[in-house]
Amino acid sequence: MSKEASDTSVRAAAQRAGIALIAVHPDARWDRLFTTIRGVLDHSVSRQDSDDIVFGSDTDLFELAQNVAAITRGMVSIEDEHSHVLAYSASGDAADELRRQSILGREGPREYLRKLQEWGVFESLRRSDDVVEVPAHDDLAIRRRLVVPIRRISDNVKGESGFSSDLLGTIWVQEGPVPIAGDADSVLRGAAAVAARLISRIRDAPSNEAIQIQRLLGVRGGGVDVPSLAASLTIPMSGPAMVVGVASIGNGGLPSSGELVSSLRLHASAFQRESLVSAVGTRIYVLFPRTQSVKSTVSWTREVVARLDKVSPSGLRAAVSSPVSTLAEVAQARAEVDRVLDGTSGDVRVTTLADSRTPVLLGEIMDTIAADEQLHDPRVDALDVYDRRNGSNMRESLSVYLAHSGDVRRASEQLRIHPNTLRYRIKRVEEITDTDLSEPSARLLMEIQLAASARAVSSPNLSDPSSTLRE
Repeated sequence: MSKEASDTSVRAAAQRAGIALIAVHPDARWDRLFTTIRGVLDHSVSRQDSDDIVFGSDTDLFELAQNVAAITRGMVSIEDEHSHVLAYSASGDAADELRRQSILGREGPREYLRKLQEWGVFESLRRSDDVVEVPAHDDLAIRRRLVVPIRRISDNVKGESGFSSDLLGTIWVQEGPVPIAGDADSVLRGAAAVAARLISRIRDAPSNEAIQIQRLLGVRGGGVDVPSLAASLTIPMSGPAMVVGVASIGNGGLPSSGELVSSLRLHASAFQRESLVSAVGTRIYVLFPRTQSVKSTVSWTREVVARLDKVSPSGLRAAVSSPVSTLAEVAQARAEVDRVLDGTSGDVRVTTLADSRTPVLLGEIMDTIAADEQLHDPRVDALDVYDRRNGSNMRESLSVYLAHSGDVRRASEQLRIHPNTLRYRIKRVEEITDTDLSEPSARLLMEIQLAASARAVSSPNLSDPSSTLRE
C-alpha cells in the first residue's frame, strides 16, 4: 500500500517484484486502514479451511452499496451502529465534506455526528424502522440525505417489518447532481434487510483465532497440528492445561453469546493471561494453558458463573476438566467437559467428572441402551400399551416402587395412594410384563429399561459440538 502509488517508479517496482499495489488516498489515516485490513484478514480463511469459507459475493457489503447507489441515483455508505463506515459506493465530484471525511476516516466526523444528534436523526433511527430524511444544510456543506436503520432480523418478530430492536447500523444515501429516485424509500428498506443478514453473518462467523481454538479443542475434525496451532495462538506447547465448558441450564442455547464470550474472555484473562475462549454450538469453552489446580479453577468458575448468570433466563452451568499434561491432550479435556455437561442437569452449577461420575456414567449407560435395539426390552412397551389403553399409570407406579427399592410404604406415600393399591398395581405389572419383581436382577433390569426409555424421550438429541459449529 502506498500514498505515492501515482509515482511511476513505485508502480514499476511493484510490477517487477510481482506484487499487488494498492493506492491509498493521501489524507487517509494509516491506523484506520490497518484496522480495516486486520478485520478482513481476521475473518478470512486459508485454502485448507475451504469448508469454513463465509465470505463471497453474497456477503459483499460494497456490492450492496453500489447496487443501491445505482437504483437510488445517490452515493451510498453503510455504517455500523457506532457510525464506523463498513462499505460505500463510488463517489463523484458531488460528494460533500461529510461523506469525504467519513470515508477517509472510516467513521463520521465528531462535529457532524453532534449535529445529527441535535437534529434528532439518531433518535428517530432508534425508535423506528422508517427512512429518515436529513435536509441539506448549505452552511455546513451537507447535501440532502436519506438514512434507514439496519436491525438484526429476529425470530421474535415485532411488527410487520420483522425487525428486532437490535440496531446493527445504518444505510445512508447522499443526493448527488441529480435528485434521489422517488422509490428510494422502498429500496432502502429492502437494502436494510439484506444488510442485516450480511452483517449478522459476518459478525457471527468465527474468526481465524476462533477456528484455531476450535481445532485445538478437537471439534472441527481431521488431524490437528498442535505445535503449529500453539505457535499461532502464542501459547506454550508444554505444560499442563485445563478446559472449562459453559452452557445454559436446560436444553436452550446461550442468549447474547457474543456478549457472554467477551465477558468470559475478560474474566478468564484476569485469572490466567494466556487463556483462550471460543463459542461452539450452544456451549462456550475456556482453555487455560499452564494450569493444573482443580481447586482454584473450580473456585474461579463458580465466581464467574454467579456473576454472569443473569445473562441467561434459565441460568448458567459449567463443567471443569481434569488437568491434562500437554496441549496435545486438550481435545480429551474438552470431551470430558462435554461428558459432564451431557450427563448433568445443572442442579449443581459447577462440577467436575470426579464429583458427577455417578450421573454421568449412568446417563451414558442409558444412552448406550437406548441406541442399541438389541438392548431394548419389549416388556416396557407392553406396560406403556396397557397404560394407554386403560388410562392407568402402571409405569409411574413401577418407577416409584423401584426408586424406593421396593419399599411399598414410602413409594405409596410419594404416589399418594394406599399401600394395598400399590401392591395390587405391582402384581398387575408382573402379570403384564411376565416378570417376577421379587428377583433383584429383574428389578435392576426393569429400572434400567425404564430410565433409558425416559431419557430417550426427554433428550432425543444429545449435544454434539462438532455438528453445531457456528457458521
